[in-house]
Amino acid sequence: MYSKNEIIRKLNETSIRLYSCALCETTEKQAYKVVCTLLREMLAMKRKEYTDSVDPKTKKQVYYMSMEFLVGTSLRNNLFNLGAEKTFREVLEEEGFDIEKLYDLDPDAGLGNGGLGRLASCYLDSLTGNDLPATGFSIRYEFGIFKQKIIDGWQTEFPDNWLERGEVWLQPRNDESYEIKFGGRVSEWYDNGAFRVAQTDYQSVLAVPYDMYISGYGAKAVNKLVLWSAKLPGFDMPAFSRGEYIRSLEQNTMAEVISKVLYPADNHVEGKRLRLKQQYLLVSASLQSILASHIKQHGTVENLADYAAVHINDTHPALCVPELMRLLMDEHGLGWDQAWQICQKTLSYTNHTVMSEALERWSEWLFSEQLPRIYAIVKEIDRRLKEVLYASFPGDFGKINYMAVIGDGEVRMANLCLACCHTINGVSKLHTEILQNSIFRDYYQMEPSRFCNVTNGIAYRRWLCQSNPELTSFLSSLIGDSFLKDANALSELLRYQSDVGVLEQLADIKYRNKCRLADYIAEKNGIHVDPRSLFDVQIKRLHEYKRQLLNVLEILYLYRRVKNHPNEDFVPRTFIFAAKASAGYDMAKQIISLISAVSDFINSDPVVHEKIKVVFVEDYRVSLAELIIPAAEISQQISVAGKEASGTGNMKLMINGAVTLGTLDGANVEILEQVGKENMFLFGMTVDEVEALWQRGYSPQDFVSSDPALADVIGMLTSGILGKRFDDIAASLLTNRFGTADPYMTLADFADYTRAQKDVGKAYADPVRFGKMSLCNIAKAGIFSADRSVLEYADRIWKL
Repeated sequence: MYSKNEIIRKLNETSIRLYSCALCETTEKQAYKVVCTLLREMLAMKRKEYTDSVDPKTKKQVYYMSMEFLVGTSLRNNLFNLGAEKTFREVLEEEGFDIEKLYDLDPDAGLGNGGLGRLASCYLDSLTGNDLPATGFSIRYEFGIFKQKIIDGWQTEFPDNWLERGEVWLQPRNDESYEIKFGGRVSEWYDNGAFRVAQTDYQSVLAVPYDMYISGYGAKAVNKLVLWSAKLPGFDMPAFSRGEYIRSLEQNTMAEVISKVLYPADNHVEGKRLRLKQQYLLVSASLQSILASHIKQHGTVENLADYAAVHINDTHPALCVPELMRLLMDEHGLGWDQAWQICQKTLSYTNHTVMSEALERWSEWLFSEQLPRIYAIVKEIDRRLKEVLYASFPGDFGKINYMAVIGDGEVRMANLCLACCHTINGVSKLHTEILQNSIFRDYYQMEPSRFCNVTNGIAYRRWLCQSNPELTSFLSSLIGDSFLKDANALSELLRYQSDVGVLEQLADIKYRNKCRLADYIAEKNGIHVDPRSLFDVQIKRLHEYKRQLLNVLEILYLYRRVKNHPNEDFVPRTFIFAAKASAGYDMAKQIISLISAVSDFINSDPVVHEKIKVVFVEDYRVSLAELIIPAAEISQQISVAGKEASGTGNMKLMINGAVTLGTLDGANVEILEQVGKENMFLFGMTVDEVEALWQRGYSPQDFVSSDPALADVIGMLTSGILGKRFDDIAASLLTNRFGTADPYMTLADFADYTRAQKDVGKAYADPVRFGKMSLCNIAKAGIFSADRSVLEYADRIWKL
């Protein structure tokens, strides 16, 4: 690392190069760009030193394919990992700049929608921190996850132009672009006994790579995230010369739209076509670059699996299977059997959902239209797979159709991965059990050795050390600094569980974090919340299965309770929501509207608002989570059992001292194993009980009829008392109008949820008891470090 004087010199040299003036003469935005440019160049130099020290002919590397990388902000993260934050802070202060204001300028790289993308970023951070060679691949979306505004209680989406300032972190490599072919016709023939194939009349698009360097805490390694941008190879000069200016630009626009927006709405065929193009561009460009690098080092593709582990993060990059086959056969001359063997040894797959309806499928006609050569390869994979299935399950045509890659006019991306990948893993113990016993049961019974579990983990240095520096400093004073490299060392904190002085100091730190969040809420929402109240937090993507609706119904129940019994002892609570709903997900957007209406209704009630406040904080993103999580005291993880694959928000909240209120779903099960039932608030049915109720016949109306309080709450949705009626939400719970009534059993778990919330109030009223629970959660969170996760992947799956 450079000395303070060297940093001053390099900052000024960079400033002169960019703006022809010294750093002290620049504006705040210019200073931000100067600092980021220097850091990017420092990371590039460090990466060169690292790669020069590693012999690529002996080192296996992992390539992590994901449509999402929710990177968040980079400036603070890189300074922290490089151990340079203190020095840069001092230098900038001497030059007249406040580093905190520069942090505020740093945009969230919103290249993801939620937990999937954040997990990918956590893993790339931890792979780097553990000096494991890795490259992430995704798309350089010009507009990432949208900016959310709540206008008249309704979510409205605006473009998130993160590149306006975020492009400073990217290093383009225009000379290493790759051609991607869409559509056209495929011709196949034999030439002197050799198989030949050609694709003609196709649309050609160039994939241009942009490198984002990834630092790791105290690490020698610097890895990179490669983001692909779509460009047209040329320009239609004849059309321009004829005066057809719009037409001359049209093809370029159609090419660039591929990398324009993260997850375009796909409730129409053009949206589906665009998503498919995005997935193929990611996969084809990435695999072409991997093979080019491999051949440069090793001279042949035949030993690819010895040096490359290509990981498919959920089904979006499942096209890795047929595209790697295409490249090995069509571009490198291998036969089918040899190419298939290499694919099987190279590719692995993580499943991230237990919801069969969320397993990606493409209509055959669209798939064959856009990817004719890939479709031909997939058909052959399907034909050969069925031969194996017919031998394994003779006469069981229903099972064979369910397991097939192509069936009922669809190409099934999960089955494509299952047919090929050497390892398939779930992301929590419960999730993996469900995959093995239910969704992928038949594949598991054929080859159980291919299945394993790797429970998710978090980049805890971002979520604890950077987001909560005061807590981190206090922990260091108690147990030393070893937890900065080994999260398991947090368990040393348990020896202070009965130390009232320590519990009080933890509570004081939490209070100051709550004050920071309260100030933000006052500024952004115009709502004044009491930091002495219990901060009850539910922050995650808005989806019906995550049951934000259950939380809202219970809030209405509490409203009635306070209204009817104003003199009853009651622990004041602030309920904090933050979530984005997918642009085309109407029911999720209605639930956001309901939360907003309940917030307005309760916060304006003169009797209730002193005891209950409800806040929906708009535009949820990584940097906002870094503000909310250190202030949270209750972590709501309340999905119906059997639907949440793992969750990682539960881990981030836990390591900051929040106590989980949740069902036995996802990684909550493993949190329970760590802290014990006395240090979390459990409620609701188990997976087996949920299934048993479905088998008996679930009637939501029965629960309403037998519970007057629940009936009263449902009545509030449709009475207009909230300022508007929410008939569709009520109908989704009680009728089959939108499909199965109450598909996530919100009403079935309501009574036990209210019981658990009463238990929360009792525990919080005893500061020592709640403090012990909070401390225990911090101390036992070490196992949920992403370091542990990536080392398990490296050992058991990638064989690094």
